[in-house]
Amino acid sequence: MATLRTLLILGRVSNLPTVWSNCLAGWLLAGAALNGSFALLCLGATCLYLGGMYLNDAFDAQFDAQHRPERPIPSRAIRVETVWGWGFAWLGIGLACLFLFGKVTMILALLLTLSILVYDAVHKMFAFSPALMAACRAFLVLAASSVPHDRVEGIAIWSALVMGSYIVGLSYIARRETGGGALSFWPLLFLIAPVVLAVIVNQGGNFWRAALLCAVLLVWMARSLHFALWAAQRNIGRSVAGLLAGIPLVDWLSVWEGNALVALAFAALFGLALLFQRFVPAT
Repeated sequence: MATLRTLLILGRVSNLPTVWSNCLAGWLLAGAALNGSFALLCLGATCLYLGGMYLNDAFDAQFDAQHRPERPIPSRAIRVETVWGWGFAWLGIGLACLFLFGKVTMILALLLTLSILVYDAVHKMFAFSPALMAACRAFLVLAASSVPHDRVEGIAIWSALVMGSYIVGLSYIARRETGGGALSFWPLLFLIAPVVLAVIVNQGGNFWRAALLCAVLLVWMARSLHFALWAAQRNIGRSVAGLLAGIPLVDWLSVWEGNALVALAFAALFGLALLFQRFVPAT
């Protein structure tokens, strides 16, 4: 029997607040009030995320045996067959939840699931895998935005694209955690796409609020990147964990227009991601 901690590590549950943050951002971009459907959305997204993480370890079992023997499967904390079963079960439950919504949400949920499976299967083999991870997060934001009215508005599409861009930069760094090699600076430009969009779309009274949040996000990104780029002893895992925890800040920047409760919600999700990382590794 696998221990609870083994299951939590397999699911990389410290990143779940970032999944809920994507759901909240997409929902707010649709201009809808929170209700029971939002809770069902978060449940479905949580299950899809857990399924993706479990299958990630199942697909990577041979690689991890050589490069990350501390992971649950190579350390024999759980059998690979069990992980395959858990992974597909989580995906099935997640899809079932999202299929209770409209046609557009169903299509986006299928695209999200397909992106998860393709990423898990090929991410160790191809250099373009950060784009696949970006697609997972972008489709999640779009699916969340589609739930209230069964359609996706223009600003939600742009927000999903810049979230995807941030994930491309983050994933590029994450690939160096086990693959090694020098870090180039140009892919890191993808990380600042949310700041660029915020400057473009926030005018008038929203400009200074957006500028403040942009500064907070940039400071957090610099702090996170320090461990991979400028520290005396490089620690890519710590950089990746910091950037993952920063996803709620990116979401916050995409929707905030001064509402204190919205600010509190995203700040709490950011803090929760950092807290969870103290107990379960983010990568």
